[in-house]
Amino acid sequence: MNTKHPQAIALTPHSGQRKRLLSSKALAWSGFGAEVYRVAAGLHRVPAFMHHRVGVHVGRPVKAICRCDTARAVRLQAHGDVDIVPAGMAGEWSDDADCTIFSVWFSEQLVRKTCEEMGWSSDAALIRPQLQWRDTRFQHAAWALLAELEADEASDVLYAQSLATAMVVRLVGADVATDRKRRTLSARTAARVIDYIEANLDQDLSLAELAALAELSVPHFKVLFRETMGQPVHRHVVQRRLERARSLLVQGQLSMSQIALEAGFAHQSHMAAWMKRVHGVTPRDIAQGRPARS
Repeated sequence: MNTKHPQAIALTPHSGQRKRLLSSKALAWSGFGAEVYRVAAGLHRVPAFMHHRVGVHVGRPVKAICRCDTARAVRLQAHGDVDIVPAGMAGEWSDDADCTIFSVWFSEQLVRKTCEEMGWSSDAALIRPQLQWRDTRFQHAAWALLAELEADEASDVLYAQSLATAMVVRLVGADVATDRKRRTLSARTAARVIDYIEANLDQDLSLAELAALAELSVPHFKVLFRETMGQPVHRHVVQRRLERARSLLVQGQLSMSQIALEAGFAHQSHMAAWMKRVHGVTPRDIAQGRPARS
């Protein structure tokens, strides 16, 4: 999967005034991406792209007339409303006021790979156009991905990958948790994964490599790991990195930047941001013996 943003099938540009506020172009996201746009009131035509696109309305409601393929909706576009535009389809929107759109794209390769890993038929990979779609679990994942885009320091790529996979699963209308036969990782598999994480905390970890270690698809691995450990994969990795950093800070033998790298953080400020978010203290507080928030 490439990391480039989607290209229009035709050279027809977006019509209407729109200003990009945020973009994931500088992040190492693969097979998906996101942007935030400020869109002026009026008519906007969006050309067909090679990727599936999802637009999430952010902020106060606006009156809108929307078209995609044969679907048409005249409605009040509210915060959290989702428009799904499949690959190869164009869209048209007419808004009565300025609005903000959180736009996420997914490559067809990512969607098909997710469906294959889930053991679904090829028909499941067919994403259909929908206007003003609302799905609570999809929204939770979308807002979390938006928070990553807005953050001064993005979390590990592993976290964004988890969110994108969850969004794809919801888009194709299936729930990975329907597998009732196997609800947790076996003790041996769990130990193998945990040991691997511990041995490679200072390296970039991906869902794909951890799932392969457990001989599972990425979606199934995510669910079984959460059921086994009581928390998502990315959360477990972050907590273990924070615990290693905390131990090294107490020992006081390395510099802050060295500790950050030893614990698997991109740099010192990345470690500090996570420590403040999770424990409510800075690395310097820990080094000076101040207690962390429980």
